Amino acid sequence: MMDFQNFSNAQRAQVLTEALPYIRQYNGKIVVVKYGGNAMVSEQLRQQVMEDIVLLWLVGVKVVLVHGGGPEISDMMKKLGKKPEFVDGLRVTDKETVDIVQMVLAGKVNKTLVNLLEVKGGKAMGISGMDGRLIQAKRKNAQLGYVGSITHVNIDPVMDLLEKGYIPVVSTLGVDEEGNTYNINGDTAASYIAGALHAQRLIMMTDIAGVLRDKDDPSTLIPRLTVREAVELFEQKVIAGGMIPKVDCCIDAIHRGVESVIIMDGTVPHSILMEILTDEGAGTMVIQGEGEEL
Repeated sequence: MMDFQNFSNAQRAQVLTEALPYIRQYNGKIVVVKYGGNAMVSEQLRQQVMEDIVLLWLVGVKVVLVHGGGPEISDMMKKLGKKPEFVDGLRVTDKETVDIVQMVLAGKVNKTLVNLLEVKGGKAMGISGMDGRLIQAKRKNAQLGYVGSITHVNIDPVMDLLEKGYIPVVSTLGVDEEGNTYNINGDTAASYIAGALHAQRLIMMTDIAGVLRDKDDPSTLIPRLTVREAVELFEQKVIAGGMIPKVDCCIDAIHRGVESVIIMDGTVPHSILMEILTDEGAGTMVIQGEGEEL
């Protein structure tokens, strides 16, 4: 990918001119970005993602950043002498672990991202799913402990921040009627939040290019899928392993009213801008096909 810094003035003007129709299309629209994993761990990539989000915000896109922080939670657990355990990809979360999750997600990670966005010139406000009872949840199953299933999303706190011109930065914690805190899967939370906002687009940042026909061949990327086509790929075992829950979340978001969902490689520099502001796009887009029932 060419460095914009090395472009001539004419080349820079051309890039900005080509972005204009997309800026017009997304101005005033809501885009939810689910952020985590490798793109969060790398400091350079984290800086670039925050720059992309601030740029979109500056041209009038209403960006909501939903973040996880799995690697940082695991690091903190190890420092405190606890061994991370997982069942089917979900963290086993006892009472002590959920306190660590709350400390890391709602504290360290959330405030670090808010600070970065502010340093880059944005106006950001961090909240957790516990604030304003944004994410209401119940225990998923006894084996996992304080891992929650979402029962309801109260989107008012996020809407209030958007209306006041902030970039909401949401950590994925939930709360039940008794006040218990739950660890919530980040992809699931992003799907519910994007649906409640009727977002124009949900961007799911991962560490792979998108849905591949051959998981070992990046050139087999499928750039566009309808919900029906995605279901067929499940049946054909093309979508398998860790991609299954991600595509499930994409389909769920479409059913909840999101116009389109992108699964993209967040480790590619400026992939968000490529997706939103260029013809090229990035990753796999999931949409509702013509005639498909929601």
